[in-house]
Amino acid sequence: MKLRIALSAAAVSALAALSLAQQRVPFNNGIPVAPKGLVGKPLPTKAMEYDTGEGQKIRVNIYTRGLEMPFSATWLPDGTMLVTERTGKLRMIRNGVLDPKPVSGGPASYWAVESGLPGAVHGYMDVALHPQFAQNHWLYLTYTKPLDGTKRVITLARGKYENGTLTEVKDLLVSQSSGASRIVFGRDGKLYMSLTGENPQDANTLGGKVLRLNDDGTAPSDNPFAGQAGKRAEVYTMGHRGTLGLAMHPGTGEIWQNENGPNGGDEINILKPGRNYGWPVVSLGRDYPGPWHNGGRPGHQDFEPPVAYWMPAIAVSGMTFYTGDKFPKWKGDVFVGSLRTGEIPGTGHLERILFNEEMQELRREAMLTDLRQRIRDVRQGPDGYLYVLTDEKDGAVLRIEPAQ
Repeated sequence: MKLRIALSAAAVSALAALSLAQQRVPFNNGIPVAPKGLVGKPLPTKAMEYDTGEGQKIRVNIYTRGLEMPFSATWLPDGTMLVTERTGKLRMIRNGVLDPKPVSGGPASYWAVESGLPGAVHGYMDVALHPQFAQNHWLYLTYTKPLDGTKRVITLARGKYENGTLTEVKDLLVSQSSGASRIVFGRDGKLYMSLTGENPQDANTLGGKVLRLNDDGTAPSDNPFAGQAGKRAEVYTMGHRGTLGLAMHPGTGEIWQNENGPNGGDEINILKPGRNYGWPVVSLGRDYPGPWHNGGRPGHQDFEPPVAYWMPAIAVSGMTFYTGDKFPKWKGDVFVGSLRTGEIPGTGHLERILFNEEMQELRREAMLTDLRQRIRDVRQGPDGYLYVLTDEKDGAVLRIEPAQ
């Protein structure tokens, strides 16, 4: 009995010592305040060269500087690059030269707080051209619309672009959600739009969903919930958290989506009509204070599972499939941006993922880690190079080329 008591006392003492050894960190709105020790590294002024995992040496050039927190990009038929800034501007870049004058005629937006901090609101977000842009000049934009002094919501707008000006601008869908949004046109000519927000498990709301829309913002009659009582006809998939990437698979035509988990559990999903992807019932991540989300319910039983995930989180953002000829060893690979890794600012980078024919992950590679930039988006340009947007106050567009 004395030995048992002695052992119990020793165990209590060890547990007490272990508890005292753990640091306590400050919290803000339930989220640990992130350290700043790696933040603020400036981009180099010269081109950089890197070896990569597939034996393909690359050169990274600073294509453009002087952007303020760029969010997304697309290209006009004449090669002009259009870039959204979360401050509510649409910028033009021609041959690497940033036009000092933004595109005029765009909708008024609202933005707040430094990107990546609690309470951050994005002004302009994604931009996309109509598949028949050369004929109709329609340009689509998601942005945060201020409804009054306190309410701001994600909105899809369309306008005609010509010579640096938008005209006939009209809101096609005004949601009741705040947060981030991405858009992409599918092979079927429909526009897919993501929304963050509340009630992702309720098909009668738009929050936490990916929508499928006609080019005028209406719901197609063949959507999975069209004509069903108590369900929004615009909804294509549900159960999403914070979608920050949408891309069409060049082979199958399926829409791929990536989303942020809480503290871990970032995902890439293949969207299938009417399917439920689980949030907030299931997750492969932890809640910000530390416990596994929702008690650590394992797997995705009864829900559509991801094809790739991250633990710890990399704050996945932006996504593209590489289809060009400049990097033959990367053909078909998925590229995603990272805003920060393991909840530590200054750890953003670019990741490449190789999938097999069955869409099963084979390997992944982290790149540009030494730059310590928040990577908001990655796009393949019409020239076959990769373009990377840094989500910084002094933001830049990086161009990745083969090294000579």
